[in-house]
Amino acid sequence: MTDHFATVVLDSQGLSAWVAEDRKFLSMSNAFSMMGTDFVVGANAIVEVSHARVSLPRLRWVLSRVKVEPVTAEVAGAAAELLKNAGLHGHEHAIDATVAVTALRQPGPVAMVTSDIDDMGRLCGGRVRLIGL
Repeated sequence: MTDHFATVVLDSQGLSAWVAEDRKFLSMSNAFSMMGTDFVVGANAIVEVSHARVSLPRLRWVLSRVKVEPVTAEVAGAAAELLKNAGLHGHEHAIDATVAVTALRQPGPVAMVTSDIDDMGRLCGGRVRLIGL
């Protein structure tokens, strides 16, 4: 990995990959950590990854290593605007839009680890480097 990013935002799949100790993700996160990159998640991603089979101690450990950004009324409004501009709508895109807003508000250069390259590309408009899982 040769690119340097000030911030890496994780969508729910990125957060899940870290919690599950996915080898591909761990390799990437180690490289980012060595560069001094900050990791960020939106608060609603925590809700999306939490279920009965998730190791809560592991989730808490991962969350202790990331900055958790709140989903405020301002973020929700900006997310609704992103959805409108991208021609997307509905609950299936709502959390993606808040993750995109979170990424767009971070110090750059910014990358996002995501399982949804297509929608995130539409939402971020090329302003965030997308890294697929």
